[in-house]
Amino acid sequence: MKRRIALYPGTFDPITNGHLDIIGRAVKLYDKLVIGVAHNEAKNPLFTFGERVEMARQLAESVSGDTEITVLPFEGLLMHFAEKVGARSIIRGLRAVSDFEYEFQMVGMNQRLNGDIETVFLMADPRHQAIASRLVKEIAKFGGIVDPFVPELVKQRLLEKFQK
Repeated sequence: MKRRIALYPGTFDPITNGHLDIIGRAVKLYDKLVIGVAHNEAKNPLFTFGERVEMARQLAESVSGDTEITVLPFEGLLMHFAEKVGARSIIRGLRAVSDFEYEFQMVGMNQRLNGDIETVFLMADPRHQAIASRLVKEIAKFGGIVDPFVPELVKQRLLEKFQK
């Protein structure tokens, strides 16, 4: 039987409780989940590429289930990376209608690049709908409490970044 492999891509700068919720639900659907940490300097990330990969790997270990989870860095086209890891699905989390508009355009382009790889949308748990990495960084930068939005590991890393 062919393994069901999915790819959950993102910048994960930083990885949030919302990301972990999507990971936790995706592992219920697939035999293997590849978490692809994207190298995208255009987004001007707070954390280095290596730091983001390391945090994702440490936090992926905490996700329960029988599904194999692998965290891999990638650069370039998402569809090329999906093909490389053997993914048949790309997992995307949606928080709001504005997310859908962007994702809808991406699906159209990705389908043109490889129509055999499906995009699967998982709606964010209502408790996590307001969480965005961009906002978490801003809250941390100005000394706000980020505990409801990120795991302890990420909270500590944010404190280290902004105390320098």
